[in-house]
Amino acid sequence: MTNAKESSFDELELPFIVSDRLFLRMGTVEDIPEILKFYTDNKTYLTPFYPSWHVNFFTKEYWQIQVEVNIQQFINDLSLKLFIFEKSNPTIIIGSLNFQNFVRSAAQYCTVGYSLGEVEQGKGYMKEAMQAAIKYVFQELNLHRIMANYMPHNQRSGNLLKKLGFVVEGYARDYLLINGKWEDHILTSLINSNAPLPPIQRGE
Repeated sequence: MTNAKESSFDELELPFIVSDRLFLRMGTVEDIPEILKFYTDNKTYLTPFYPSWHVNFFTKEYWQIQVEVNIQQFINDLSLKLFIFEKSNPTIIIGSLNFQNFVRSAAQYCTVGYSLGEVEQGKGYMKEAMQAAIKYVFQELNLHRIMANYMPHNQRSGNLLKKLGFVVEGYARDYLLINGKWEDHILTSLINSNAPLPPIQRGE
């Protein structure tokens, strides 16, 4: 696994993260039909956990722009947005895993969000994907802290984060606008105790 960040998309070696049953990578224009299928098939299931969908979210035109934006954000050290695939069915997207809001300097943290197709629930896929991706973010991107927040009634997400070692740090009222309603969130984080100290310039 590499963290190459070249100026040209054609020369860029994007992350390719492998676990026992899965692999994770960023989406490309070739993936757009499968991206649309994943979100269309799971729209009803995911809507209670998502902010309002962008008006063009389920269109080819939206994703033609978005996949390039995602790659550019990775190049600029702002985010890492991945799709999840089964090794046994390598063309079908079964989930997404987004590390975003990168902050460097004295902070060195990001946030993470994730979703898995309804029919793939209960197989341990998200835990496996998260373990592999977190290892990449900590070892290759050298971030010190990953923050994950979930709604109190989403106990499945809370249990997942606990198994991954995330620690509850607080409770935020009306934290995010989810599906048209302000929702409280439980705040958690995972710390990379092996992250190298960043070079800090006086005055930052």
